[in-house]
Amino acid sequence: MFKFWKKNENKNENPDQEANLEEGLSEEEIQEEVSDDASQDQEIDEEVFQEEVEEEGSQDQDLSKGTLEEDIEEEKAQVEEEIENVEDADVQAEEEIREEEIREEEIREEETIEKEIIEEVDGDGSQDSDPEEGQEKMGIFARLLAGLSKTKDNITGRIDSLLKSYTKIDEELLEDLEEILITADVGVTTTMEIIDRLRDMIKERGVKDPLEVRDLLKEIVASILKEGNSELDINPGPAVIVMVGVNGVGKTTTIGKLAQRYKKDGKKVMLAAADTFRAAATEQLDIWAKRIDVDIIKHHEGADPGAVVFDAIKASQARKVDLLICDTAGRLHNKANLMNELGKIFKIIDREYPEAKKEVLLVVDATTGQNAVSQAKTFKEVANITGIVLTKLDGTAKGGVVLAVKSEVDVPVKLIGVGERAEDLQSFDADSFTDAIFG
Repeated sequence: MFKFWKKNENKNENPDQEANLEEGLSEEEIQEEVSDDASQDQEIDEEVFQEEVEEEGSQDQDLSKGTLEEDIEEEKAQVEEEIENVEDADVQAEEEIREEEIREEEIREEETIEKEIIEEVDGDGSQDSDPEEGQEKMGIFARLLAGLSKTKDNITGRIDSLLKSYTKIDEELLEDLEEILITADVGVTTTMEIIDRLRDMIKERGVKDPLEVRDLLKEIVASILKEGNSELDINPGPAVIVMVGVNGVGKTTTIGKLAQRYKKDGKKVMLAAADTFRAAATEQLDIWAKRIDVDIIKHHEGADPGAVVFDAIKASQARKVDLLICDTAGRLHNKANLMNELGKIFKIIDREYPEAKKEVLLVVDATTGQNAVSQAKTFKEVANITGIVLTKLDGTAKGGVVLAVKSEVDVPVKLIGVGERAEDLQSFDADSFTDAIFG
């Protein structure tokens, strides 16, 4: 019985082996078959494992590639952002540098303007020294003569040389005189008028000596310059002087010098800073007002010029001012704007200050030659110019522009500037001017 149980136990432990034995297979064959099955299973497992590894590797590779591209794009975006930040910083730095340079330039300009004004107002210490030392200020005519020295050399010096080279008076002599006058900026129209009048005088008086032509020329020039009233009509007060002209001709400086002159004459003077368009115009006029101790009415830059003039008139009336001098803008975009602005100012003066006498003075730079004549013609079209101020005559050899302005524009020259000092702004006198040029 034990053997039977043992036999059944062995049978239960390995039924496949028992089946194989029943099929007549030896144990070796059974072992080989088992080994083959195990080998096949191992190969299958290895293939599956390899496929899984390759699939996972491919997924990892795709994931790594996508991550790398994302990292690259992110780094690129960061670099571009940093570049933009650097560029913005550079732009901001440049703007700060430019602003600092502008501020420094404005400070230097203000210091220069103030220095020039101090020199013009206070003058040179050598000229303000004690009279007991025998030093006196240069007389008015002496200043005029010194200021017109370049013009005298250019006109009368050349005329004297020309007349000495001729032994008789003929058309060739007159043509040479014509050339000298034109090159001295007397102007073509004015020159032709002078030569025609000279030709008639030579015939009427029977002049034969070329040297006598000089006196005839002096007589003609004086007669042209004497036409019209060259005196400022501001007495008795109150009076208003409106200064017009383009920027850079010395308008603000002329206002300061005029204010100083009339204050010394005992008048109560006030300034109106109605040039609200030009940068530093109000500041420049304010410096003048402080230096010569006169009142000034001013608004902020860009304010309405008419409002400034209105306030100045009301202040003048309240303070019993004798003379109100108004600065105006000189750089407007076109003639229509210029006409509108000046027209508005004149309308306010006529309405609010009817009792005041009014002068409208055009300031022109003598060194600009015939351009000064063009400016005078333009302003005459938009404003009722009552007189002309010719500045910087000491800086040019072409002072003949005085004749051109007077003759072609038909507006009297009332003031001339022949130097930097306040005393060098002089009332125009035709005889003195002619004597300074022709001697």
